[in-house]
This record gives sequence, structure tokens and C-alpha cells, in this order.
Amino acid sequence: MSRFSLFLIMTAVFLITPSVQADSAVYKNSVNQDYDVVYKEVLASLEKHRFFVVLEPDVGENLKGFAERWGEDYNQNKLERIRSMVFCNAWYANSVSNADPDMLALCPLHISLIHKKGVTTVLFVRPDYVARRSKAREIAKELTQAVIAAIEEGLVKAKD
Repeated sequence: MSRFSLFLIMTAVFLITPSVQADSAVYKNSVNQDYDVVYKEVLASLEKHRFFVVLEPDVGENLKGFAERWGEDYNQNKLERIRSMVFCNAWYANSVSNADPDMLALCPLHISLIHKKGVTTVLFVRPDYVARRSKAREIAKELTQAVIAAIEEGLVKAKD
């Protein structure tokens, strides 16, 4: 197994754990809508807001290759789709690096979309939570708000 595949698996495992409260590291928003519609609208909204998607790993498809090997440990939550969008905005990356180069660990950012029984959920690790004790906390707060605004705009369009 390649390091990249292992990274994708580890990311999926982290992101599909139960959601945490609003003051937590993970933003979560769900809509009763077709996965492909939500994915398309959130992708378009991110790019409209100048968050350029550079990679779209289909984590669910990658995990399917392990179904036989993992047996009853495979996809216990019965998620129907898992896919991520890896994205960046150069201005925010530069601003974060100016404030605290260690916070470049956030770059590039990503969201994951999961789907089960007609509900599509967007998950996003909040930069403002990660940087809450950093000199980059203010720019991370602005960045978090901008990404969440883009996600929510995409979700509204997906509902229409």
C-alpha cells in the first residue's frame, strides 16, 4: 500500500468518527439531498470563493478495495459515499505563514463529504480551532468563516 493510500485511509477514519459539538474541531452540516448534486454545488462555491480544489480523492472507492480483507470491520457505519476536496487559497496560505509558519500544517485545507440514506454531510476541520493558541488565530478565524460561508452557499444551492 502506498503512503498516499494510507494517508487517505487515516483521513477517512478520522473524519467518519461521530461528530462533535459546535465548539469542536469539526464543522458539520447535513442536507437531505443527492450526493452528486451537493458535491457539484459545494465544489463550485469553493472555487467561486477562490478556494481552488487541487485534488478530489474518492476515499470510499479506495476503501472498497479492503472490504474483503477487513471483513466485519469494513464500513461499519454503512456510508454510501466518502469523497474529499483538497483546496487552497494562496492569499490565506501566505497570511497564515506570516503569522505562524507552524500553522501551514493546515495547508492545503480539505473537506469531506459523506452520504448515507439520502443525507449528504460536509465535514471540515476548523482552522480557527487548530490555531486557537497560535499567533495565526485571527487569520485562521477569518479563513474558517470564509470556508464555512462557501460550504453553506453550496449547500443552499444544492437544496434549490
